[in-house]
Amino acid sequence: MKLFKYLVFGIIFGIILIKSQVMSWFRIQEMFRLESFHMYGVIGSAIAVGMISVLLIKKFNIKTISGEPIIIPKKVFSKGNIYGGLIFGLGWGITGACPGPLYAQIGGGYTVAIVTILFAISGTWVYGRYKNKLPH
Repeated sequence: MKLFKYLVFGIIFGIILIKSQVMSWFRIQEMFRLESFHMYGVIGSAIAVGMISVLLIKKFNIKTISGEPIIIPKKVFSKGNIYGGLIFGLGWGITGACPGPLYAQIGGGYTVAIVTILFAISGTWVYGRYKNKLPH
């Protein structure tokens, strides 16, 4: 019952993804073909909201609901980020979905997204298995 609020939030978020068409394969293809501003506007808005949120969290030392301090660790860049980004982008372009909207696609009736989820889980497993041998 403690996790019920997350289920409700996830359902609401999925409905927003479907209604805003960000989980639409056609919208994502339009973005990669530079035919439409729709997805760039959504992604740009999300980046702006995230930047402002992080700025406010740091400036006012905002804490979590349970009173714990929010710690944002420094990120270290490596060439593995480039490889991972290329693989992620290639998968996104081919399947028309990044991990978040996959569940919304299934909820929206696009059951073929189950294949994408299975491959995403497989890729995560492969990364975990070979993490020590990959460039970081």
